[in-house]
Amino acid sequence: MTAPEALYQSTLSSLKLRARGKVRDIYDIDDKHMLIVTTDRLSAFDVILPDPIPGKGRVLTNVSNFWFKKMEHVMPNHLADIPLEQVVPDAAERAQIEGRAIVVKLLKPLPVEAIVRGYLIGSGWKDYQKSGAVCGIKLPEGLHQAQQLPEPIYTPSTKAEVGDHDENVSFERTVELMGQELAEKVRDASLRLYKEAAAYAKERGIIIADTKFEFGVDDNGVLYLIDEALTPDSSRFWPADQYRVGISPPSFDKQYVRDYLETLDWDKTSPGPHLPAEVAGYCAAKYHEAEVRLTQG
Repeated sequence: MTAPEALYQSTLSSLKLRARGKVRDIYDIDDKHMLIVTTDRLSAFDVILPDPIPGKGRVLTNVSNFWFKKMEHVMPNHLADIPLEQVVPDAAERAQIEGRAIVVKLLKPLPVEAIVRGYLIGSGWKDYQKSGAVCGIKLPEGLHQAQQLPEPIYTPSTKAEVGDHDENVSFERTVELMGQELAEKVRDASLRLYKEAAAYAKERGIIIADTKFEFGVDDNGVLYLIDEALTPDSSRFWPADQYRVGISPPSFDKQYVRDYLETLDWDKTSPGPHLPAEVAGYCAAKYHEAEVRLTQG
């Protein structure tokens, strides 16, 4: 059986394109629903790379849908109970997006990315080395790279336009943007979602070092989990059996690609460099392994 072709960009003539993000193409269905297609595009350092990661969009869709269902007891999500066949009736057009498209409720997205960190790594580790804090949150002295934090911390950022960099902000800033009640709901939901998911994933040999959630509200102000959830794109996944304090562990996410890009003479602005086939293939394999461990374990 041959692997399905990679999808860099979807083209649906039956629906109106609303937007193309770093990874997702979004189409209007009606005034209450949208179609989200997760492509195989990969962004690194907020730049969309020119080469797709084969099968990545299907992995992200399947993993997100798994978590949406698993976390329904915590909060509702944006999935709509409408089959894809109803929205894209043409079989040939539907074939390109099968397994990577979801019908969702049209909600008002909140202007923050809700980031939860359970381990000291990445920009958080760099921040801590300089200031003893991560995004302004003071941490105990003497922590090491990749060490688990005493308690997960909530470090929100503002959403950037495609090609721009997200900016870390204080919780107080999110209160200014959304109001006290909603800001607290987002923070508390993010921490609960992370803790429950991290406990589940650890039983399956995956450490979720950190993750990013996005939320939206309906016309009644009800909070929903939207976009994607706890995927190798929105999270840092480590194999538990290779985890060591003091080193940056290998990962199931796009860190492998980031590490490769760091070896190049590239200024991290668009256009991004092409990926060698073996780098793209290795990344695709790690995404698939994470999917199997989480959803079939």
